[in-house]
Formats: sequence, C-alpha cells, structure tokens
Amino acid sequence: MTDTSLAKQAFEGLAKFLIALAALVFVPAWSLRYWQGWLFLLVFATAVTLITVHFLRTDPALIARRLRVGPAAEKETSQKRIQAFASFLFVALVAFPALDHRFNWSNLPPYLFLLGDGLIALGLLIVFLVFRENSFTSAIVEVNEEQRVISTGPYRFVRHPMYAGSLIFMAGIPIALGSSWGLLLCIPMAATLIWRLVEEERYLSLKLPGYSAYRTQTRFRLIPGVY
Repeated sequence: MTDTSLAKQAFEGLAKFLIALAALVFVPAWSLRYWQGWLFLLVFATAVTLITVHFLRTDPALIARRLRVGPAAEKETSQKRIQAFASFLFVALVAFPALDHRFNWSNLPPYLFLLGDGLIALGLLIVFLVFRENSFTSAIVEVNEEQRVISTGPYRFVRHPMYAGSLIFMAGIPIALGSSWGLLLCIPMAATLIWRLVEEERYLSLKLPGYSAYRTQTRFRLIPGVY
C-alpha cells in the first residue's frame, strides 16, 4: 500500500467514524443545540486527527495495522465476542448521555463538562504515547514476526497502558456529554476491557517470546499499585 493510498484509506475511515459518532450524539439528543456534544466532537476529532497525521508521517506501518479493526478482523473467537460486546457498549456510552440530555435526567454543573473533555484529551494523549513507544500496537490481538516485548515508556508502569488510557477516555465521555447516569455504563465497559486484556495476555504468553518474563517484571495491568 502506497503512502497516498494509506492516507486516503485512513482519512476516509476516520471521516466515516466521526460522522457515525456525530449521529450517535445528535440523533438521540434530537437537537443540534447541544454545545456539550459539539465540544466533545471537537476535542475528540482534533485529537484523533492529529494522532493520525503524526503517525502517517512517522510510522505508517502502525496506521496500516490500526486499519484492521472490529470483531470480523479478530483471529481469536473469544476476541470476536469481546469486540462485538465492546462495540455495543461504546455505542451506548455515547448515545445514552445524549438521551439523558434530551430528557434532562442529569443536572451536572458546566465545569464538569470541561473536566470530561479534559479526561478525553488525557486518555488520548496516553494512547498517543503508547503508539509512539510500540509500533506493533494493533487494533486486534495478533503477533507479528518482527514483534518484540516493549517494556519502556508507559509499559514500565503497567502492562496495558493503552487500555488504561482508553478507560480514562471513556470515563470522560458521559461527563463531557452531561450525564451522571451514563457513568454507570463505564462499569461493564471496564469489565469488558479487563476480559479482553486477560485473554490477550494468555495469547501473548503463548505467542510472544519474553512476554511471560515481562509479566513477572511489570506486576500491574492497568493501574500502578492497584491492578
């Protein structure tokens, strides 16, 4: 795949995702007068666009790996199920707060909306640092021939820093969209991510030389000193 075709595919995929995300925000809200939704989309779209542009220039192979995404792309049956469930929960995590806004179930102060957007930006920053440290960060569970264990950067602190960043990002979504009730959806989402990483560790211990030793060296999976 040439750099031009890779960039075209990456930006087309990103545009489709952002359009779908906007629909998840504004259709359930049934209004475009939803500044929390607009701000959420601005923060998210800006961050993911900058990340995409950066790695198209510095590590196009990473972008190519990240384009294979979703349940159908997974090789392990368990991961197909996990990805399907995670996709459903992500849709709910965005759409439910929009419904909350429509029917006014929550009453959060405005500064919390900004805190939510800050959590989204922080989570995506952690994801960016993970991508920069580990070029083999695929969107699916797999091991490439050239792949090696990474124990530097964010991987010094936890074994799954990308999932840690994702949890921060996802916790920010309902807050940014103004829904306290939406935070409840973070519980099954966190459980699904833990399910995924446990299955991923089982796979990597079998397929990636040195990973078992890395697990012994770096004790915690998501939160230093906790888990």
